[in-house]
Amino acid sequence: MHSISNCWSSFGLAGSFPDQFPSLHPTMDFMKMMQQAQQMQGKLAELQEELAKRTVTGSAGGGMVSVDADGKGTVRRVTIDPSLVSGGDVELIEDLITVAVGDAQQKAAALGAEEMGRLAGGLGIPGLKLPFM
Repeated sequence: MHSISNCWSSFGLAGSFPDQFPSLHPTMDFMKMMQQAQQMQGKLAELQEELAKRTVTGSAGGGMVSVDADGKGTVRRVTIDPSLVSGGDVELIEDLITVAVGDAQQKAAALGAEEMGRLAGGLGIPGLKLPFM
């Protein structure tokens, strides 16, 4: 019978498999994964800060109501065309605000997904797919 080490020796690979291929050694892979996880954690924190500084605008009623939100979806400002207020249709105004807020939040989510896709793609981790990508 041939042993595994004899098999490797026949191919000119004396020694144990992990010694010949340190990049395949489980401890080395784990260390590399930990480094990549730390890098990603730092980049995620930077991305969250960047998204908080960015602004998206949602609108409804042909621009009669607009909502500014940060890149994380937090509403920062609501603008209502004065002609809506003078009409006195409170229900219409409420509906338009609801639609505009939803539009702004949807745009913020799309912005976040786009930026996260760039972040994940830049790390070069094979097989990494985030749910929104």
